[in-house]
Amino acid sequence: MRASLFRTSVRSGGLLFAGLLTVAAWAAKVPHDVADGQTLFLNTCGGCHSVDTDRIGPRHRNVVGRAIASVQGYDYSPALKRLGGIWTPARLDQWLSGTQKMAPGSKMYLELDDPAVRRSIIAYLQSVSLPAAPKDPRTASPSTHWRKRQ
Repeated sequence: MRASLFRTSVRSGGLLFAGLLTVAAWAAKVPHDVADGQTLFLNTCGGCHSVDTDRIGPRHRNVVGRAIASVQGYDYSPALKRLGGIWTPARLDQWLSGTQKMAPGSKMYLELDDPAVRRSIIAYLQSVSLPAAPKDPRTASPSTHWRKRQ
């Protein structure tokens, strides 16, 4: 019985250790993607876009979760205004893989073929965007309610 208990403990400990290594590897990769995404954003998008200032293109702070063509004061193309919807990671991926395919006639001409590059840029854009508000206010955390009251 002792040998059986020992084997079970060793197996459980091994599984726990493997699980912790997996989580640690995943957690270590997330900031790396954001850092890579920031560099890619600055090098690929930074000539026309800024996080906090409108340039040739609109600012991108809080772009993830924002309505398409909704930055006040920016003059969007009719093609982008007609697109409608919300900028989600999936929509941004579609946009970055071919702006003219998604909204022919828009002001932007960009095609990023590498999905890893698009993922990194989107990870960076998510890092400079507010988290989405909960759909049901009854399920919101107390800190969310506190911020809304200020």
